[in-house]
Amino acid sequence: MPANRKHHIVEILEAEAIYAVFYDGRPVNLRERCSAYDYPGPKYKKVSFPNPGHAFNLAEKLNARFQTDKFAVYKLTVGELVTEPPKPEPKPRKKKKQ
Repeated sequence: MPANRKHHIVEILEAEAIYAVFYDGRPVNLRERCSAYDYPGPKYKKVSFPNPGHAFNLAEKLNARFQTDKFAVYKLTVGELVTEPPKPEPKPRKKKKQ
């Protein structure tokens, strides 16, 4: 562990559910970028939270910003386990001729 993280504590807390902001009944991502320049690139904003208050606040802000009522909060309590596909074996390196 790096020296500056010696006293850093990570706690795992149980949540009742995950609360996510959906648009028109469908899950969404939010990406924010500057139209004047493309550095450092787009930033992706959180749309799911373990606390419903944060999700409701975000849905209200998005509805106001886009003048709609289609952003809503969904409570997610079950899910499908997804596993990462196996990584391909690295190709053997060719030996350099001397």
